[in-house]
Amino acid sequence: MRICIYPGTFDPITHGHLDILERACRMFDKVIVAVAENAGKNPFFSQQERLALVESNLANTPNASATSFNGLLVDFAKQQGAIAIIRGLRAVSDFEYEFQMALMNRHLEHDIETILLMTGEGNNYTSSSLVKQVARYGADISKFVPKNVNEALKAKLDS
Repeated sequence: MRICIYPGTFDPITHGHLDILERACRMFDKVIVAVAENAGKNPFFSQQERLALVESNLANTPNASATSFNGLLVDFAKQQGAIAIIRGLRAVSDFEYEFQMALMNRHLEHDIETILLMTGEGNNYTSSSLVKQVARYGADISKFVPKNVNEALKAKLDS
């Protein structure tokens, strides 16, 4: 079975993330969406909340599952029996960071490949950070995020 890991903070998950996930599911037998703790990013949602938001959006991807992880991504990937890591690119500006991470991951675990997928047209300017920023000002974010994420953001911002 060909397994890949799709890691991220997913704070929150967007339509761009789901686009990458759906395409990864066509390439691999099993895709594990790995929700990173990543406390350094000071996430808006807790790791458990982010995991729940991801899990409720897996209906269209039956060969995908979600879990959380802490520590080195390559260690987690190896524990899961993964042969690849999927990462999304929105723009050229993402490439340098992703390239550096891919090289480091290859250095740490040369048997796990990194595959960079460009997000579909219409999602290339969307980021979780930007979605949260405009949501704080009451803008309509419904075309960028799934319905449950839109509702969760509104509820969290209203409290």
